[in-house]
Amino acid sequence: MQVQAHAKLNLTLDILGRREDGYHEMQMVMQSVALSDLLTITPGTGQVRANLSYLPADGRNLAQMAAAAFCQATGQDVPVDIAIQKRIPVCAGLAGGSADAAAVLRALNQHTRAGLTPFQLAQVGAGVGSDVPYCVLGGTALAEGRGERLTPLPPLPVCQVVVCKPPFPVSTPRLFARVDLRKITRRPDTAGVVAALEAGDLAGVAHRLYNVFEDVLEPRRRAKIDEIKAQLIDCGALGASMTGSGPTVFGLFDSPQAARRAEQRLREQYREVFLTQTV
Repeated sequence: MQVQAHAKLNLTLDILGRREDGYHEMQMVMQSVALSDLLTITPGTGQVRANLSYLPADGRNLAQMAAAAFCQATGQDVPVDIAIQKRIPVCAGLAGGSADAAAVLRALNQHTRAGLTPFQLAQVGAGVGSDVPYCVLGGTALAEGRGERLTPLPPLPVCQVVVCKPPFPVSTPRLFARVDLRKITRRPDTAGVVAALEAGDLAGVAHRLYNVFEDVLEPRRRAKIDEIKAQLIDCGALGASMTGSGPTVFGLFDSPQAARRAEQRLREQYREVFLTQTV
């Protein structure tokens, strides 16, 4: 089987508190985009390979973990080999690994006729990674808890998206360690985003994009994020924000021409720039 694994964006990301299990209580509005990895799944012995040599292939790959979790949850023995053609930037806040895991779960559910509902499949994915449940469902959704509590939302009107990953990594654990809930003074208007989605108001959503992690970044990293956002807005984006724990920045456009101009402008400065759309 060949399956697509779609990247995700955070239209909003809020951190509400610290949980007893050590994780943070999150509230996020998530959105799928057409930018995707391509997975080829065949009968085999449980091996994984990718077009990027540095991706783990020793059982730590989320796609392998998802296959094992599916077999454990359903009691089936389905040894498969997984070939991953990576298109989604790695360690970028786009949930590329989680998207791959979700694609494996969907494919195995279809292949074995296990009959798990999307929400049951999402529960299996919750044991693999926090973003996997959302990636199983895709579309537009409110994610709460660690990301495992999902509420489908009216779809974001289809629009062009320019995605830009600057050339530096952001450590998610270190970023969480920098979070001081007492110092978070700006938060996304999650209720306003949901209301705008219900109204089919693309501009209303775009004007409310916000990610509290932007305020937690080191100053020099944040300056670069702000610079990319400003360029997207200058090119005609209705709104721009960082996704996940970064460092990827995206802008929403209602004009294909403006989106192409933004892509071309950013490509002059950055290697990983993509023009895609919401799905």
